[in-house]
Amino acid sequence: MENRVTELEIRLTHLEDTIDILDSTVITQQSQIDLLMLKISMLEKKLKAAGESQVAHEKDETLPPHY
Repeated sequence: MENRVTELEIRLTHLEDTIDILDSTVITQQSQIDLLMLKISMLEKKLKAAGESQVAHEKDETLPPHY
């Protein structure tokens, strides 16, 4: 009986270690996701600003004389 309790305690310890590692991994991944979301937001703003810049729309451009 004592052997079984010892085995269970060992398993519990390994499971606790695994949970700690997984928790740390999730925290790290969430930080990375937050940073990536911020960068995406910044890129979207830059694209919108660039879209409103000097580039003419295709329908507004006239064809060159040789066409």
